[in-house]
Amino acid sequence: MSALGFPEGELDGLEIEPSTDFAGVPDSFQRLWTPHRMAYIQDGQDPAADACPFCVGPTMDDEKSLIVARGEHAFVVMNLYPYNSGHLLVCPYRHVAMYDEATEDEVLEIAHLTQTAMRVLREVSNVDGFNIGMNQGRLAGAGIAGHLHQHIVPRWQFDANFFPIIAKTKAFPSLLGETRQALADAWPRA
Repeated sequence: MSALGFPEGELDGLEIEPSTDFAGVPDSFQRLWTPHRMAYIQDGQDPAADACPFCVGPTMDDEKSLIVARGEHAFVVMNLYPYNSGHLLVCPYRHVAMYDEATEDEVLEIAHLTQTAMRVLREVSNVDGFNIGMNQGRLAGAGIAGHLHQHIVPRWQFDANFFPIIAKTKAFPSLLGETRQALADAWPRA
């Protein structure tokens, strides 16, 4: 057997190009390297309650956990896998899965934080519109079904251009930490 696992002599006469010759050669696949997503892939989409990012995040520093603002019953955090720049999530602190399981205080604060987030995003990012919603349960598309969270996705007139539609690639003009800081700085103080 050869070093490549082929029977001796089978590759005789074949010229094998080194893989370095292919670096940077365009093909029909455009690759974006996102090693941070490996944790999401390896650990699954719905972690155990003791590892839930929406439960663990509030115990950490706001900058490290990407929290933009905190309320008494809920908080606002950057989406680690955003659909658009400035994509926020509003989550209750309590680990509850479904909207109808949330308390009145949680529902009220989620609504107030959502309104404030919309105002701050308009101020900071000149947003033209929003997609706001919740996916309830795994079957309905909830990435983390065990912990209630509402998406606030900012939209601009031309944010759906050829790049995501044809190339299936999304470009983000700023890093999550930079966006978090700008939104946190603009967030009204109590």
